[in-house]
Amino acid sequence: MYDPVKDGIKKTVRSVIYSEAKPPSDLVGLVHSFWELKTEVVLAEDFCLHVLPDACINLLFNLCDPKIAAITARQTTYVVLNLGKSFHYVGIQFLPGMWQGNRDEIVYGFVDTPYGGTLPLVETGTKLTQLDFSAGQLVLSELVRRLLTKNIVINNLVTARILADIEVIDTVTDMAASANLSPRQLQRTLKTTTGFTPHDFLKVLRLQQSFRGHYLESYTDQSHFIHSFRKITGFTPAEFFKSFNV
Repeated sequence: MYDPVKDGIKKTVRSVIYSEAKPPSDLVGLVHSFWELKTEVVLAEDFCLHVLPDACINLLFNLCDPKIAAITARQTTYVVLNLGKSFHYVGIQFLPGMWQGNRDEIVYGFVDTPYGGTLPLVETGTKLTQLDFSAGQLVLSELVRRLLTKNIVINNLVTARILADIEVIDTVTDMAASANLSPRQLQRTLKTTTGFTPHDFLKVLRLQQSFRGHYLESYTDQSHFIHSFRKITGFTPAEFFKSFNV
């Protein structure tokens, strides 16, 4: 099953805590994880998070100011987000293709403005401020179930099949066969449900799989892998693993 890695936190960073929890059984296959990122103390220097593309959609809640919330995503290359010296975020990471809300609301960079959409994100964030991460997972799960009833979150069978076969998919043709679609149908379906072309979707999945040690199965050779990895992450594999906890 598709298991994207956490975003890059430098090994030299102290007093920044990242926690992750799997969803309840009825939400497995829709949600990859619930997560929390926070400072334990006010940091001496600004903290920068090295965010990697993973084709997932996140609902992000700023518990220092619950009016600030967003639907977030990454495209096909890394983004460095300066989170400052003190922060507390909680989020829901949806597997690729499962989020079918308004794509115009998706934020691709730093989130620092109040949420102005129609979803109950501010209401949810306000509830979360009263709870620890463990108890807050019940609130996050209930929000996902509410979104399911409105088809804002769906069980996307096309991306579910692709993710289930990720270990044996090497090309866009393989991806189309896994989804039981023609390449043209795959192009249209993926663009509509994920915002990605098949080529870009495969590029992101390959990058994520490379962290699990499968790069030789997905790239022509080691040189191809290193070039692609650096283009997407900003580092060679050796540099990345030296700098960041993975």
